[in-house]
Amino acid sequence: MDVISLLRSLPLFEGLSDEDLAAIAGRLQKRSYRAGEIIFHQDDLGDSMFFIHKGHVNIHLPGEDSRRVSLKDLGQGEFFGEVALLDGEPRTASALASTNTTLLELQREALEEYLKNRPQAAMSILRSMGQRMRRTISLLDSRAAKNVDEEFERNISWSERLSDQVAELNGSWKFILLLILLTLVWCAGNSSLALFAPLDPYPYQFFNLALAILVALQGPLIVMSQNRQNKKDRARAETDYQVNLKNEVNIETLLRELGEFRHEMADRLEALETKEPQPGL
Repeated sequence: MDVISLLRSLPLFEGLSDEDLAAIAGRLQKRSYRAGEIIFHQDDLGDSMFFIHKGHVNIHLPGEDSRRVSLKDLGQGEFFGEVALLDGEPRTASALASTNTTLLELQREALEEYLKNRPQAAMSILRSMGQRMRRTISLLDSRAAKNVDEEFERNISWSERLSDQVAELNGSWKFILLLILLTLVWCAGNSSLALFAPLDPYPYQFFNLALAILVALQGPLIVMSQNRQNKKDRARAETDYQVNLKNEVNIETLLRELGEFRHEMADRLEALETKEPQPGL
């Protein structure tokens, strides 16, 4: 892929003419990096952004004991380093060449001159940065396992709490025994043997009405509790997925580091084999 075709495939330069692309391509500087070589570190001062012409680059956050948090693996036709280029602040992450990589570097002065001539291109840059920031925030958020039960209990309303208590009570022997005892007491208290003029004589129409109202109210409350439980189960499944994703990212990082170590050892062995033997004293 030639430089102009590469630039044309980027959303940053969408809609530009071949003349504009050629002008930008003339300001790019080619940089080459070996596999495992650091392109820049987090907190380094940045005055340029990079486009990947060949190879792959890993964007990561350094961690203790060489445990880095992988944010993104970039390939041919993608770009990085635009944040520090625009605000002049230190780099927000580190960049490492996963393979032998060829990059095209765009300096800040060249970008400023380009934006002066094409101010509408700034919106494309901001849009691309926003999309990448959303993906990064989503990834970082997914790396922290959440306690779903605590999240739901913290945001529960009194009506939802009431529905849970009703559903819990209805599904217990306590409710069954209480209903049997209430029925026996009501029937005995309203029989002609206990009272001369009972409040609700046989066939206990008022009691049947009360039971019908109780059943009518129980149904929606139980369904409300079940719906909330379904939401909690879906949130648990999503959390499990995010934890699995975290483990997958860690495994990929470990495999990548092992690959980089293997390439480094192979290069060192090759250097030792090609090194001329020292003459004996």
